[in-house]
Amino acid sequence: MRPYKTITLRLNAAEYAHLKALSDTTGLKMEPTLRKLVMGVQLRPRPPDTYAALLRELSAIGNNVNQIAHNTNAAKTVTQAEIDEAVQLVRQAWRLVKEAL
Repeated sequence: MRPYKTITLRLNAAEYAHLKALSDTTGLKMEPTLRKLVMGVQLRPRPPDTYAALLRELSAIGNNVNQIAHNTNAAKTVTQAEIDEAVQLVRQAWRLVKEAL
């Protein structure tokens, strides 16, 4: 006995167009889209490709801010340049997020 069962599904043009659009939005092929729908999974749009780059940038910015905080705690002082750098990094992160959305 095969572990999978095959069914034939007939769709009219509007139904097919809807399934195709949903599949394109999620980034899945039609068959996995249908499987997820049958199982009651809430489908979400595929994140834009820019999200991966954004996450890398945010990670780098977070590392820089952590280094500044560590150096500040170790030296027990903070310079205006370090504060300005931290503020600039946060502003850069916000700009990247806004551009991605």
